[in-house]
Amino acid sequence: MIVAGTVYDVMMPTEYTAVPMLSAAPLIAAPFFSWLPTLLISLVSVVVLAGLHAYEHSVAAPQSYTEQVTLITVAALALLINRVVRRGGERLASARVVAEAAQRAVLPTPPARVGALSVAVRYEAALADAFIGGDLFAVQDTPRGVRLIVGDVQGKGLDAVAEVAVAIGAFREAADQETSLRALAGRLDGAMSREATRRGTAEAAESFTTAVLGEIPPGTATVRLVNRGHPAPLLLRPGGEVTRLPPTAPALPLGMAGLGSWPDRTDEHPLPVGSMLLFHTDGLDEARDTHGVFYDPPARLRGRSFPGPEQLLDFLITDVRRHTGGRTTDDLALLALFAGPPPPPADRPDPSPA
Repeated sequence: MIVAGTVYDVMMPTEYTAVPMLSAAPLIAAPFFSWLPTLLISLVSVVVLAGLHAYEHSVAAPQSYTEQVTLITVAALALLINRVVRRGGERLASARVVAEAAQRAVLPTPPARVGALSVAVRYEAALADAFIGGDLFAVQDTPRGVRLIVGDVQGKGLDAVAEVAVAIGAFREAADQETSLRALAGRLDGAMSREATRRGTAEAAESFTTAVLGEIPPGTATVRLVNRGHPAPLLLRPGGEVTRLPPTAPALPLGMAGLGSWPDRTDEHPLPVGSMLLFHTDGLDEARDTHGVFYDPPARLRGRSFPGPEQLLDFLITDVRRHTGGRTTDDLALLALFAGPPPPPADRPDPSPA
């Protein structure tokens, strides 16, 4: 801008001025550079304008004083804008650190190996610059095998995060104590209902959490599931076959015990060695492209093989972003379990059709 303004002022008649371009230079620099470069660019603009006046022998002209005052005022405003932007950036960076710490506290990442299973998780919140929303997951090794939960709290914002904390805390405690998945679901249902009563708001009374609970008993090649209104998990067999594992009987989401009582049904499915289980929230099934076409996980995964759960989730995240064009309208949580030996940590080739 400074160079273009200088050329413009020299080439044009004296009644034309380059002050707008010279004034734009410090304003452009203010949000992108630190305070010192912004100051230097402002000084260069002021010096160049003075030099142009000297070149045109118009230093004593009234218009030159007006132009200099204008440029100095704009430069001072640019320095003020720079300071405001820098402080806002520092506050945002501090908020991001706090958000990351909150995520680790409320929704800790499970270890890469739990019991005899390899584990991988991914979480992408719908809100820009957010680290946590209303989706939840947890995996825990218990005396009755590996137990897990993947859920989705109705709503977003801080209320949803608070309910996530309640659900995760209740699961951590009850997973070691309850003898069955049905009893575990009942404990979680009671915890979510008590939380809604404690909050005492209309929104809390109408809140609920869809969830699927899983259990892989030690020494068995089976998985037990209790589904509370949540998207059915997927079973990926070694040959590339993909199967949904829907519940045999529908059940209400957690926190809706006041509407009635339906006994939970525990479904048991074979879990062959070398297969993978994929648990997800509705952010996967409801991801849409520009034409409104929903993402179809079984169709996208069928015929593909993956060395481990990390590679599976890497592929899914990339494929969903490609499908939606990078737009995110809902939280997305993914949890993958691999029933086999740990995959080589350094070997992460791109997934290809089997």
